[in-house]
This record gives sequence, structure tokens and C-alpha cells, in this order.
Amino acid sequence: MSQLLSASTREAFGNTLVELGRENPNIVVLGGDLNVSTFAHLFAQEFPDRFFDFGPAEQNILSVAAGLAASGKIPFCSTFAVFGTGRAFDQIRVGIAHSKLNVKLVCTHAGLLTGEDGVSAQGIEDLALMCSLPTMTVIAPADGPETALAVRAAAETPGPFYIRLYRPATPVIHSREYSFKIGQAELLRQGSDLTIIACGSMVSTAIVASGILEEKGISARVVNMHTLKPTDSITIENAARETGAIVTAEEHYIHGGLASVIAGVTSQTFPVPIEFVGVTEYAESGKPAELLEKYGLTSQDIVSSALKVLERKSA
Repeated sequence: MSQLLSASTREAFGNTLVELGRENPNIVVLGGDLNVSTFAHLFAQEFPDRFFDFGPAEQNILSVAAGLAASGKIPFCSTFAVFGTGRAFDQIRVGIAHSKLNVKLVCTHAGLLTGEDGVSAQGIEDLALMCSLPTMTVIAPADGPETALAVRAAAETPGPFYIRLYRPATPVIHSREYSFKIGQAELLRQGSDLTIIACGSMVSTAIVASGILEEKGISARVVNMHTLKPTDSITIENAARETGAIVTAEEHYIHGGLASVIAGVTSQTFPVPIEFVGVTEYAESGKPAELLEKYGLTSQDIVSSALKVLERKSA
């Protein structure tokens, strides 16, 4: 597979926010002291009267966002994933999710890709926390173009949203013609022997893994499960029925994230062997590529899991 162009999901978020701000005067943005890092500062520069900086006070940010949403505004809140979902979980649960308020929480610096910021800043539980809220729509875009479309979809769709983004640039797999739809997974490659279902930064890694498997004579379907909630149960069930084995891939703790979503659907519809590629422990400070290799989140790790699940399938 040829080298993919890389782009920043957080920069795509910032640029899309500015576009939305020009189109809709009801859109407001709330941030802490990480606005340059999340690219929310771009909105602040163009719309200073619609931007609110609270400093490192995530509980306050989300509580005020609830009030703004109840007043008819469309608040976008931005900070790092570990802070936005962890520190403010009670405010999100009681103040936003219970009332289905129209608050959009877009968090950057998710997963091990946060790298040198260290374990305290590596959000690996955020998807689990947000998926635990019944009214929350949860999206993990695969690249910059998908991020822009997801942010637009969130702005146009009533109700609370969580969108998960990253610190470094990640490979671009989508063209401008790509059509994004909330709750509808994307089939990236056909395959008949097994299915690799990935989300976020692991989607491009899954594509690479499928190419390696193809060289071994193994046909691997690849699905981009960009929306964890609402879940595309039909695509998951079809993958189980048609290929008989699944590998999940996520840059997130394996409990409560994508692995749990896929296992939950297949157990109720069409049980098949599943192998999970994901984070199983807290990591450390280090370069992103080194962390992904050490903690088993590479294309070769997906290939190894694919070979293992095929053995279980044929047993």
C-alpha cells in the first residue's frame, strides 16, 4: 500500500468551526487554556464575542454549555479527551445527557498518540465513558476529511455529541467526495475470510493490515465504525454472518469502547470468534509510533490477531 498523506484532525475541527460560525450565528465555542492545541483559537480570532475561555475548569465549561444550549445556542466545547470526559463526567451526565441538551463536546489528544505528554494526558477511557450515556452520540473520525463532516453533522443534529480527535496528523483515507452519515458504518474493503472493524486512528492501520493479509491469500473486509453510538448493528451482523470472524481495532481501552460494542451486537445476533486489538493497560511517555508498537497497536498486531481468529474460526 502506498504511503498516505497525513493531516491533523484537530486542525480540521478548528477550520470547520470557523466555517460553521460564519453560517450559523447561534454557534458558540467554549474552551479552557488549551485553545491553541485544540485549534479552537481560530474561532476565537474571528468571533471573539461568541468564544468563552474558562481556563482549566472543565466542569464549569460543560455546565455553562448546558445553559447556553437550553437558551437556544449550539455550544461546541473543546479540550483534551482525558479532561473533557473524565473531570466533567458528572456535569455531562446530569446537566447535558439527562436533558438531551444540544451540546457538542469535541476532544483532542485522545489515546496513546498523545505521546510525550505522558500517561496522565493519554485518554484511553473516553469512549467508554461517553458510550455509557444513553443519549450521547459518539463519533471517532478516521481522518481530517471525516472529522470536518462529523463536526458539521453534529452541528446540524439535535442532542449531545462526543467527537474524538488526536494530537498528531494521521493518514488521510477519504476524498472530498466522501459522504458521511451518522450511525452508518463505512465499508472500505470487501472481504470474505474475516472482517476488521476499526475506528479512529486505527482505520488506516486496518487498511494496511488487510493489504498484508491479501499478500498471504487472506481476504479481509475492512469496516470504518466511525459512529459507536448509535451503533450500525446491521453492518456488524452482516460482517459476522458473511465472513464468520471479526477483529476489532481501536486506540482505546478494550473494555467499554469499540470491542465492547462489536461483542455486544454479535452476541445477540450472530456469535462468531472475535479478537480485540486495543489498549490493555496504562502506558507511559514516549513517541507515538514507539508507544503503538510497544502496546500492540500496529498493522502487524492486527495481522497476528487475524491469523489467530481464523484458527478459531476453522476449529
